Amino acid sequence: MRWSALSLFGFISLFAATPSVHAAGEDYGVLIISRERLEVATSCEIGVYIHDQLSARLFQEQSTSFNLPPGTVSLRLKLLPGQAPGCNPGMLAPGSQNVTLKAGDVLKFRIAMTQEGMYLKPAALDY
Repeated sequence: MRWSALSLFGFISLFAATPSVHAAGEDYGVLIISRERLEVATSCEIGVYIHDQLSARLFQEQSTSFNLPPGTVSLRLKLLPGQAPGCNPGMLAPGSQNVTLKAGDVLKFRIAMTQEGMYLKPAALDY
């Protein structure tokens, strides 16, 4: 009898602690960057720079995610030098994109390409 009462008390206290855990975890936003589609016609590795620091490397059909504090995030995409021919980066620094994250946001972007270079295109989460 004592064990069942103690177990019940422990189970109820677990539910009481759950809302505080969720509230403490919402002080960041999630940014997902995907190269899952073949919109960029190169086998070269693509570097994802956050605030001008290399944060991820993506090959074809890969994606990455970041937990970031709320605010404006500067993102830049750049071809990285590699073993495949033609993967040397150009002389010009690629332009950056700014994304605004709010606490609790989950934003997904996929890498796309135009004549001017690579950019991040908003994508559906598809859960």
